[in-house]
Amino acid sequence: MGPARRQLDLSFTADGFALRGTLHLPNAPLPPVVIGCHGLLSNRHSPKQLALAEACNRLGLAFFRFDHRGCGESEGRLEAVTSLECRASDLLHAIGHLGRRTELGKRVGIFGSSMGGAVGLRVASQREVAALVVFAAPVRSRPLKAAARMPGDTRENVRMAAVLQEEFDLGPVLARVRNVLVFHGEADAVVPLSHGHEIFRCTAEPKRLIIQKNGDHLMSDPRHQEEFIGEASLWLGKGLR
Repeated sequence: MGPARRQLDLSFTADGFALRGTLHLPNAPLPPVVIGCHGLLSNRHSPKQLALAEACNRLGLAFFRFDHRGCGESEGRLEAVTSLECRASDLLHAIGHLGRRTELGKRVGIFGSSMGGAVGLRVASQREVAALVVFAAPVRSRPLKAAARMPGDTRENVRMAAVLQEEFDLGPVLARVRNVLVFHGEADAVVPLSHGHEIFRCTAEPKRLIIQKNGDHLMSDPRHQEEFIGEASLWLGKGLR
Protein backbone atom coordinates (compact mmCIF):
# COMPACT_ATOMS: atom_id res chain seq x y z
CA MET A 1 0.00 0.00 0.00
CA GLY A 2 1.09 3.57 -0.58
CA PRO A 3 1.36 6.26 2.08
CA ALA A 4 -1.63 7.98 3.63
CA ARG A 5 -3.73 9.86 1.08
CA ARG A 6 -5.51 12.08 3.57
CA GLN A 7 -5.49 13.34 7.13
CA LEU A 8 -8.79 14.63 8.43
CA ASP A 9 -9.32 16.67 11.59
CA LEU A 10 -12.52 15.44 13.24
CA SER A 11 -14.70 16.44 16.18
CA PHE A 12 -17.15 14.28 18.10
CA THR A 13 -19.02 14.49 21.39
CA ALA A 14 -18.66 12.28 24.46
CA ASP A 15 -20.94 12.94 27.45
CA GLY A 16 -21.32 16.57 26.43
CA PHE A 17 -17.60 17.23 25.82
CA ALA A 18 -16.38 18.16 22.34
CA LEU A 19 -13.34 15.99 21.57
CA ARG A 20 -10.83 16.55 18.79
CA GLY A 21 -8.99 13.94 16.75
CA THR A 22 -7.06 13.25 13.55
CA LEU A 23 -7.94 10.44 11.13
CA HIS A 24 -5.17 9.02 8.93
CA LEU A 25 -6.63 7.37 5.83
CA PRO A 26 -4.57 4.92 3.74
CA ASN A 27 -4.70 4.37 0.02
CA ALA A 28 -7.26 1.57 0.39
CA PRO A 29 -11.06 1.23 0.14
CA LEU A 30 -13.08 0.85 3.36
CA PRO A 31 -10.08 0.23 5.61
CA PRO A 32 -10.44 -1.10 9.17
CA VAL A 33 -9.42 1.47 11.76
CA VAL A 34 -7.08 1.49 14.74
CA ILE A 35 -7.89 3.97 17.51
CA GLY A 36 -5.05 5.30 19.66
CA CYS A 37 -5.43 6.23 23.35
CA HIS A 38 -2.73 8.42 24.87
CA GLY A 39 -1.33 8.39 28.39
CA LEU A 40 -2.56 10.24 31.46
CA LEU A 41 -0.95 13.64 30.82
CA SER A 42 -0.27 13.24 27.11
CA ASN A 43 -2.25 14.06 23.97
CA ARG A 44 -2.87 12.73 20.48
CA HIS A 45 0.44 14.09 19.14
CA SER A 46 2.63 11.57 20.98
CA PRO A 47 5.51 10.23 18.82
CA LYS A 48 4.41 6.60 19.28
CA GLN A 49 0.97 7.36 17.85
CA LEU A 50 2.32 9.36 14.92
CA ALA A 51 4.77 6.61 13.98
CA LEU A 52 2.16 3.87 14.46
CA ALA A 53 -0.33 5.77 12.30
CA GLU A 54 2.19 5.87 9.46
CA ALA A 55 3.00 2.17 9.82
CA CYS A 56 -0.67 1.21 9.91
CA ASN A 57 -1.38 3.27 6.78
CA ARG A 58 1.36 1.37 4.95
CA LEU A 59 -0.53 -1.83 5.78
CA GLY A 60 -3.84 -0.44 4.53
CA LEU A 61 -5.22 0.39 7.99
CA ALA A 62 -6.75 3.70 8.98
CA PHE A 63 -5.60 5.23 12.27
CA PHE A 64 -7.50 7.64 14.51
CA ARG A 65 -5.74 9.49 17.32
CA PHE A 66 -7.74 11.78 19.57
CA ASP A 67 -7.42 13.93 22.68
CA HIS A 68 -9.31 12.62 25.71
CA ARG A 69 -11.52 15.13 27.54
CA GLY A 70 -9.38 17.65 29.42
CA CYS A 71 -6.35 17.02 27.17
CA GLY A 72 -4.91 18.68 24.10
CA GLU A 73 -7.60 20.42 22.04
CA SER A 74 -10.57 18.65 23.65
CA GLU A 75 -12.97 20.26 26.11
CA GLY A 76 -12.85 19.79 29.88
CA ARG A 77 -10.59 20.59 32.81
CA LEU A 78 -8.18 17.70 33.27
CA GLU A 79 -8.37 17.54 37.06
CA ALA A 80 -12.18 17.51 37.04
CA VAL A 81 -12.99 15.09 34.20
CA THR A 82 -10.31 12.38 34.32
CA SER A 83 -11.08 8.82 35.35
CA LEU A 84 -10.75 5.38 33.80
CA GLU A 85 -14.49 5.19 33.16
CA CYS A 86 -14.63 8.67 31.62
CA ARG A 87 -11.78 7.86 29.28
CA ALA A 88 -13.38 4.51 28.39
CA SER A 89 -16.54 6.46 27.52
CA ASP A 90 -14.46 8.75 25.29
CA LEU A 91 -13.12 5.71 23.44
CA LEU A 92 -16.56 4.11 23.07
CA HIS A 93 -17.92 7.36 21.63
CA ALA A 94 -14.95 7.51 19.24
CA ILE A 95 -15.76 3.97 18.06
CA GLY A 96 -19.38 4.97 17.53
CA HIS A 97 -18.44 8.10 15.61
CA LEU A 98 -16.04 6.27 13.30
CA GLY A 99 -18.59 3.51 12.76
CA ARG A 100 -20.86 6.06 11.08
CA ARG A 101 -18.23 7.26 8.61
CA THR A 102 -18.78 5.89 5.13
CA GLU A 103 -15.10 5.82 4.11
CA LEU A 104 -14.19 3.31 6.85
CA GLY A 105 -14.77 -0.41 7.33
CA LYS A 106 -16.39 -1.79 10.46
CA ARG A 107 -13.50 -3.68 12.11
CA VAL A 108 -11.80 -1.84 14.98
CA GLY A 109 -8.45 -2.20 16.71
CA ILE A 110 -7.12 -0.28 19.72
CA PHE A 111 -3.69 0.91 20.81
CA GLY A 112 -3.17 2.30 24.30
CA SER A 113 -0.07 3.59 26.09
CA SER A 114 0.16 3.62 29.91
CA MET A 115 -3.23 4.94 31.14
CA GLY A 116 -4.40 4.60 27.54
CA GLY A 117 -3.56 0.90 27.75
CA ALA A 118 -5.81 0.55 30.80
CA VAL A 119 -8.56 2.30 28.83
CA GLY A 120 -8.08 -0.12 25.94
CA LEU A 121 -8.30 -3.11 28.27
CA ARG A 122 -11.48 -1.76 29.87
CA VAL A 123 -13.21 -1.24 26.52
CA ALA A 124 -11.99 -4.57 25.11
CA SER A 125 -13.59 -6.27 28.13
CA GLN A 126 -16.94 -4.66 27.22
CA ARG A 127 -17.14 -5.09 23.46
CA GLU A 128 -15.51 -7.10 20.67
CA VAL A 129 -12.20 -5.65 19.52
CA ALA A 130 -10.44 -7.26 16.56
CA ALA A 131 -6.93 -6.48 17.85
CA LEU A 132 -5.50 -4.71 20.90
CA VAL A 133 -1.98 -3.46 21.62
CA VAL A 134 -1.04 -2.08 25.04
CA PHE A 135 2.24 -0.61 26.24
CA ALA A 136 3.13 -0.15 29.92
CA ALA A 137 -0.52 -0.56 30.90
CA PRO A 138 -1.40 -0.52 34.61
CA VAL A 139 -3.87 -3.13 35.82
CA ARG A 140 -4.51 -1.00 38.91
CA SER A 141 -4.28 2.69 39.68
CA ARG A 142 -1.77 2.27 42.53
CA PRO A 143 1.44 2.56 40.45
CA LEU A 144 0.30 5.81 38.87
CA LYS A 145 -0.64 7.22 42.25
CA ALA A 146 2.73 6.17 43.64
CA ALA A 147 4.53 7.84 40.72
CA ALA A 148 2.79 11.09 41.62
CA ARG A 149 4.40 10.87 45.07
CA MET A 150 7.95 10.19 43.84
CA PRO A 151 10.73 12.44 45.23
CA GLY A 152 11.22 15.70 43.39
CA ASP A 153 7.95 17.63 43.55
CA THR A 154 7.82 18.41 39.85
CA ARG A 155 4.96 20.13 38.09
CA GLU A 156 4.08 16.85 36.38
CA ASN A 157 3.91 15.03 39.74
CA VAL A 158 1.58 17.72 41.07
CA ARG A 159 -0.67 17.36 38.03
CA MET A 160 -0.72 13.55 38.34
CA ALA A 161 -1.63 13.78 42.01
CA ALA A 162 -4.45 16.20 41.22
CA VAL A 163 -5.81 14.05 38.38
CA LEU A 164 -5.63 10.60 39.95
CA GLN A 165 -8.54 10.77 42.38
CA GLU A 166 -10.01 7.44 41.25
CA GLU A 167 -9.06 3.92 42.26
CA PHE A 168 -9.43 1.25 39.59
CA ASP A 169 -8.68 -2.47 39.32
CA LEU A 170 -8.96 -4.25 35.98
CA GLY A 171 -7.99 -7.65 37.36
CA PRO A 172 -11.56 -9.02 37.44
CA VAL A 173 -12.24 -8.18 33.75
CA LEU A 174 -8.99 -9.29 32.10
CA ALA A 175 -10.36 -12.77 31.33
CA ARG A 176 -12.85 -11.14 28.93
CA VAL A 177 -10.02 -9.60 26.84
CA ARG A 178 -8.47 -11.42 23.87
CA ASN A 179 -6.43 -10.65 20.74
CA VAL A 180 -3.92 -8.66 22.78
CA LEU A 181 -0.24 -7.84 22.26
CA VAL A 182 1.35 -6.72 25.54
CA PHE A 183 4.51 -4.58 25.48
CA HIS A 184 6.30 -3.67 28.70
CA GLY A 185 9.72 -2.31 29.61
CA GLU A 186 11.78 -4.52 31.90
CA ALA A 187 12.98 -1.49 33.91
CA ASP A 188 9.71 0.49 33.95
CA ALA A 189 9.88 2.57 37.15
CA VAL A 190 6.28 3.78 36.93
CA VAL A 191 4.23 0.67 36.10
CA PRO A 192 6.09 -2.47 37.24
CA LEU A 193 6.69 -5.30 34.79
CA SER A 194 4.47 -7.50 36.98
CA HIS A 195 1.46 -5.70 35.46
CA GLY A 196 2.48 -6.78 31.97
CA HIS A 197 2.88 -10.36 33.17
CA GLU A 198 -0.56 -10.25 34.82
CA ILE A 199 -2.25 -8.94 31.68
CA PHE A 200 -0.65 -11.67 29.61
CA ARG A 201 -1.46 -14.40 32.14
CA CYS A 202 -5.10 -13.46 32.63
CA THR A 203 -6.24 -12.52 29.12
CA ALA A 204 -7.46 -15.05 26.54
CA GLU A 205 -5.79 -16.31 23.36
CA PRO A 206 -4.59 -15.11 20.96
CA LYS A 207 -2.06 -13.08 22.94
CA ARG A 208 1.63 -12.27 23.03
CA LEU A 209 4.00 -10.63 25.53
CA ILE A 210 7.10 -8.69 24.48
CA ILE A 211 9.41 -7.53 27.28
CA GLN A 212 11.90 -4.86 26.26
CA LYS A 213 15.23 -5.42 28.00
CA ASN A 214 16.14 -2.42 30.16
CA GLY A 215 13.13 -0.62 28.71
CA ASP A 216 11.63 2.34 30.59
CA HIS A 217 8.11 3.76 30.88
CA LEU A 218 8.67 6.28 28.07
CA MET A 219 10.19 3.79 25.61
CA SER A 220 13.11 6.20 25.27
CA ASP A 221 15.46 3.75 23.50
CA PRO A 222 15.10 4.25 19.71
CA ARG A 223 15.68 0.52 19.16
CA HIS A 224 12.71 -0.27 21.41
CA GLN A 225 10.59 2.24 19.50
CA GLU A 226 11.52 0.62 16.19
CA GLU A 227 10.73 -2.84 17.55
CA PHE A 228 7.41 -1.62 18.93
CA ILE A 229 6.23 0.01 15.69
CA GLY A 230 7.11 -3.08 13.65
CA GLU A 231 5.54 -5.65 15.96
CA ALA A 232 2.48 -3.56 16.88
CA SER A 233 1.56 -2.74 13.29
CA LEU A 234 1.94 -6.39 12.26
CA TRP A 235 -0.29 -7.53 15.15
CA LEU A 236 -2.94 -4.96 14.29
CA GLY A 237 -2.75 -5.77 10.58
CA LYS A 238 -3.16 -9.48 11.21
CA GLY A 239 -6.06 -9.02 13.62
CA LEU A 240 -7.96 -6.55 11.46
CA ARG A 241 -7.77 -8.52 8.20
